[in-house]
Amino acid sequence: MQYVDVILPLPLEGMFTYAVSPELATRVQVGVRVVVPFSKSKRYTAIVARCHDDKPDFEVRDAEEVLDEQPILMPQQLHLWQWISQYYMAPLGDVMNAALPAGLKNEEGYRPKTETCIELCEPYRTEQAQHIALDMLRRAEKQQKVLVDYLYLSEGGEVTREELMNESHCTSAVLKALIDRKILRTYEREVGRLNHGGEPHPERIKRMSPAQLDAYNSILFQFLKKKVVLLHGVTSSGKTEIYIHLIQKALDEGKQVLYLLPEIALTVQMMDRLRAVFGNRLGIYHSRYSDAERVEIWQKQLSRNPYDVILGARSAVFLPFQRLGLIIVDEEHETSFKQQDPAPRYHARSVAVMMAAHGRASVLLGTATPSMESYFNAQTGKYGLVELKTRYQGIELPEIEVVDVKDLRRRKMMQGPFSPQLLGAMRKALDEKQQVILFQNRRGFSPMVECKTCGWVPHCKNCDVSLTLHKTTNTLTCHYCGYTYTVPTQCPCCESTDLRGRGYGTEKIEDQIVEIFPDARVARMDLDTTRTRNAYERLIGDFASGRTNVLIGTQMISKGLDFDSVAVVGILDADSMLNYPDFRAYEHAFMMMAQVAGRAGRKGKRGHVLLQTKNKDLPVVQQVVRNDWQGFYQDLLEERRLFRYPPFHHLIYIYMRHKTESTVESAAIYMGSLLRQWFGERVLGPDKPSVARVKTLSIRTIILKLENGIDLPKVRDYLRMAQKQILQDKQYAALQIFFDVDPL
Repeated sequence: MQYVDVILPLPLEGMFTYAVSPELATRVQVGVRVVVPFSKSKRYTAIVARCHDDKPDFEVRDAEEVLDEQPILMPQQLHLWQWISQYYMAPLGDVMNAALPAGLKNEEGYRPKTETCIELCEPYRTEQAQHIALDMLRRAEKQQKVLVDYLYLSEGGEVTREELMNESHCTSAVLKALIDRKILRTYEREVGRLNHGGEPHPERIKRMSPAQLDAYNSILFQFLKKKVVLLHGVTSSGKTEIYIHLIQKALDEGKQVLYLLPEIALTVQMMDRLRAVFGNRLGIYHSRYSDAERVEIWQKQLSRNPYDVILGARSAVFLPFQRLGLIIVDEEHETSFKQQDPAPRYHARSVAVMMAAHGRASVLLGTATPSMESYFNAQTGKYGLVELKTRYQGIELPEIEVVDVKDLRRRKMMQGPFSPQLLGAMRKALDEKQQVILFQNRRGFSPMVECKTCGWVPHCKNCDVSLTLHKTTNTLTCHYCGYTYTVPTQCPCCESTDLRGRGYGTEKIEDQIVEIFPDARVARMDLDTTRTRNAYERLIGDFASGRTNVLIGTQMISKGLDFDSVAVVGILDADSMLNYPDFRAYEHAFMMMAQVAGRAGRKGKRGHVLLQTKNKDLPVVQQVVRNDWQGFYQDLLEERRLFRYPPFHHLIYIYMRHKTESTVESAAIYMGSLLRQWFGERVLGPDKPSVARVKTLSIRTIILKLENGIDLPKVRDYLRMAQKQILQDKQYAALQIFFDVDPL
């Protein structure tokens, strides 16, 4: 009798053994999917990880079906899954769930991909009829706005329902009303899932400048000695052109390339740039693609004609590659490469480095503001280091002006969140037909609502946070659990109607800019306006082409986007980043401010950045002004060494969650005492996190600080022992314990 050990898509430790009948045995091999029974009535699609003849000493059930003729998981992928599971202390089933598209975890059928499009009904296709329709809708302002937006969008060709709703910020009900009036109608069009980008055009690759050529040759030389090389190049130094030359070299050698970006938004511009050169050799892979698209890309990568270049976000590390030769991790410092929830809480940069260590690929980490860990590894010789210190075509770094808002507020010279200096610079830029970017790393209208009479602030009933006001939808929203409330008309405590928003989110910034600059064409880029794939493309395309000239956004706008005509960048509230209660706050703030500043003056004259802060004399602020990465790094390195933080120590956070606070408190104390027996002073806590209740569950955290060189596999064994010991206690049966290795 043959047996198989399989990975189930469940958060359970280890693998599960099933028997294989003689009829199925000839088709079973490592990497294929099998349907297996689990519990009394459940059936799951599992991945075969091992075939063997070792009869278990317990009763086993039979695998019911083999779904594949050929493996869908390659041996190196299985090895990577196992490493991720061990290193990040996550069950293999969680890794499987993160890695495989849902369509490969069930017996899903495929249908042609279609999009719902909008068009005018026949009677309204003349200009005269459209004027009549707009006049007819004068009392239905929302419907009228949708029709106006449709007419604007239709000038560029077909309009999808998704594009129209995103442009108008309208509800389905408003659009349905126009359809019921028989002014608009819907129809379906079939669209291809995969990239058919035309023939490759390597002749379109630009010649490198002398500085770029030196960096390119240095990278190739470093790759002879090191698997991983860090390219530290200032913003707008032309790193992307170096990447393109390296990709072409890898393709010429018959290798595949994985190009990782931290944000889906960045794939829009980068996709156009790479597609112009590599055509149909380029594939795109990220979470905003439909599951069917991701399944088809996975299957294509297993075929005889896979994509040679994959451009994707962090999940692209899980794709199958038959001859991977180069991995580029662009903006390697970005925290978006780290998966937070759910498990596995992996870092795509670390996974890429591990892929290189166990294969023949090289890894290039590129950034203008390296992470402390990567720069430390480069300085100590673990990674190669190449630096590119000049901007492409000699463009100067932007002038950064620090604006003391504390003094301006004292003198009552601030106009809301805007300093006179910022408004003046914006006015000048707009008069000269230049563009402006405003950075506010908080979405929504106001971070909280407060009763001005008694001070009541609405809080989420599920989480220990105040609710954020979203004016567009007239709701109060929890950004942790997603629960929404209608904005109250009066205070439930004192019945006052004087309820006001406190603070500024991107939505409120947008409103005020429209009021101050009524002729400006303003767009907002945050999570609320980019929930669909087309939304990114529309926002970025409009700004790149000049259809909008003021872009307001959260950290999305800081991540490598390239615009030609940005003259002014305003950082509205640097203090919100600098005062965040985290040991990485200054590192993340420096990176974010330096990156968003780099959006200014990328072509033409020198850009102007206005950095508004109440703490203008902080060393980190002055280091941003001088673009003094070296000074910042040295200062922070000494601080990290003194307080035992990365890169000198590894961190593991242990989280405990339970619906009852007293239970999670006692469990945390119990866990802390167990860990101190083994790790002593390396254990910090337990403590309440800054948000101590999320989705009705109370939370406690313990931090492990582990010096470099410690036996990490043994540490993980001890942690598993402690976890198992606590969960065996009946009072903690419903307790959740999970680990975050190398947290950000």
